[in-house]
Amino acid sequence: MTSQDTSRGFAFALTAYVLWGFLPIFMKAVAHISPAEVIAHRVLWSVPIACAVLVWRGELRGLMALARQPRVLAMAGATAALISVNWGLYVWAIGSGHALDAALGYYINPLFSVFLGAVLLGEKLSPRQITAIGLAAAAVLLLTVEAGRLPVVALGLTVTWGFYAYLKRRLPLGANEGFLLEILILTPFAAAYVIWLWVQGTGHFGGTTSDTVLLACCGLVTAVPLMIYANGAKGLRLSTIGILQYVAPTMILLIAVLAFHEPFGAAQTIAFPLIWAALAIYTSALIHQRRQPA
Repeated sequence: MTSQDTSRGFAFALTAYVLWGFLPIFMKAVAHISPAEVIAHRVLWSVPIACAVLVWRGELRGLMALARQPRVLAMAGATAALISVNWGLYVWAIGSGHALDAALGYYINPLFSVFLGAVLLGEKLSPRQITAIGLAAAAVLLLTVEAGRLPVVALGLTVTWGFYAYLKRRLPLGANEGFLLEILILTPFAAAYVIWLWVQGTGHFGGTTSDTVLLACCGLVTAVPLMIYANGAKGLRLSTIGILQYVAPTMILLIAVLAFHEPFGAAQTIAFPLIWAALAIYTSALIHQRRQPA
C-alpha cells in the first residue's frame, strides 16, 4: 500500500470493481445451473488463468516453496473453504432473486471488517466508526423486523468475506499466489464433483453450446477481476480503496432493481440510506486517519 494514489492503481482497481458490479448479469445467465456446479467450474477454469499470470510474473516458484509449509496450507485451506461458501451464497442469491441481499452484504463488508479488527485484534474504534457500525446494525434490524427473519444471505456474505479477508491478510503470500493456492486446494473437490455429474448424466458442461461456453467463462469472470484488483490495490491508499469498494454493490443494487425488477419496498427505502450514511461516516473516518501525522 502506498501513501499516494497512482493513476495505474486507480484504473486497475476501478476496472475490477466495475467488472464485479456487472457479475450479476453473468450469474443470472447461469441461474438454471446449480450453484455447486457453477462454483466447481469457477474453480477449475480459474486454475489455468491464475497459473499463466504467476508464470508471467515469475512468482510460481516462490508459491511452490511456501505451499510445502503445513501452516500455510492450513490457512489457505481455511480461506479456500470460506471463499467457496461465499461464492455459493452469491450464486444462489443472484439466481433466486436475492441480488438486493447480495448488495446489502457487500455494503456491510467494510464495517464488519472494522468490527472484526476491534473484537479479534483489540483495535480501538473511533467515535465515527462506532456510529457507522451502529447505523448498519440498525439497518439490519429494520430489515429483520420487516421480513420476520434475519437477512441470512446478506449476513452470510458479510461474515464469510470478512473472515476470509481477515485470514487472507495473515497468509505469507501475495494476492495472486494466495488465490492460486486456494483454487488448487479446491480443485480435487471441484473435479470430482464435475466428473460425478458427468457420470450421472446431469452435468450441463458439454450439453448445449451456450451452457458449455458460459461454464468455461466462469474462470474468466472469477480470476480476471481478482488479478486486476490485486495489481491495482498496491498503488492506492487505503482511504481510496475504501471509497472504490462501494462501486460494485451500488451497481448490483441498480441491476437488481432496474434489470431484475426485485422489489424495493419501504423497509429497503429506509435501510439502504442508513447503510449509505454509515459508509459515508466510515469513509470520512478513513480519510481523517490518513491525514493524521505519522
